[in-house]
Amino acid sequence: MSTYQHHPVLLEEAVSSLNVRGDGIYLDGTFGRGGHSRAILAQLAEQGRLITLDKDPQAVKAGKEDFGDDPRFSIIQGSFAEMDRVVREWRAERNLDGILLDLGVSSPQLDDPERGFSFSRDGPLDMRMDPTKGVSAAQWLAETPEREISRVFWEFGEERQARRIARSIVKVRQQARLESTSQLAELIQATIGKHEKKHPATRCFQAIRIFVNNELGDLAIGLETGIRQLRPGGRLVVISFHSLEDRLVKRTLREAVRPGRIRRNIPAHPDWIPRLKLVGKPIRSTDEEISANPRARSAILRVAEKLE
Repeated sequence: MSTYQHHPVLLEEAVSSLNVRGDGIYLDGTFGRGGHSRAILAQLAEQGRLITLDKDPQAVKAGKEDFGDDPRFSIIQGSFAEMDRVVREWRAERNLDGILLDLGVSSPQLDDPERGFSFSRDGPLDMRMDPTKGVSAAQWLAETPEREISRVFWEFGEERQARRIARSIVKVRQQARLESTSQLAELIQATIGKHEKKHPATRCFQAIRIFVNNELGDLAIGLETGIRQLRPGGRLVVISFHSLEDRLVKRTLREAVRPGRIRRNIPAHPDWIPRLKLVGKPIRSTDEEISANPRARSAILRVAEKLE
């Protein structure tokens, strides 16, 4: 049994929004430490099934330890962008009753300095959800041209000082490679100074993490795949933690709910059929939840239901 105590954000709201049926088939695309999965399993009957995914091998290990003996539960290491393959292997194509995506980085990842996600404690500059694949943050910063570093900071971190920070990184790496979270955080602070409300490295750390894990690319694929794999009446529930994620979720759901326009003054095709309907208004964390878990402050939950 995993001993890590993790408090999932918007737990009751998310599971309630799934409208769980006892004999249904559900997919938790971001297992984390299983808080949402545990609540879904509690509502499933013997015939129900919960398929979970996570990029992080530590999360997969925790899932097998905590739920491996439950025949209703299965966990696969991988991204929810691979949903098509997973549901095909489990013979659940276009038959999911609900999909939950709790986006961003999990508390265990943030709190473990060895993972390199946070600048609050020193650790290796990694930031990969799956440390066995892809390029670490340190390697990316060591090899990437200044213009591209600046672009990533601006596009994925909305950092206004992106050019100055990228220039400083390139200058420093000519003498020594940036290897730790504290090195990068201190360099950014020395470049642009302190902020009153947040650490000056916050946006750049977010940008690097999103980029090296292809988070927005996976999200775009996962949302479209999820809509396709839901059965009629099935629910898609998404929890976002920053504006870039939420914009993508909001836009994708909106385009599936009502027709867009190809060009200004040119209406959508008359045969266009909506694929989703929105369920309720966006939900945010209560003051009580934010007080108990400050990471819930920016969370926003959106729900949509698959149409016939």
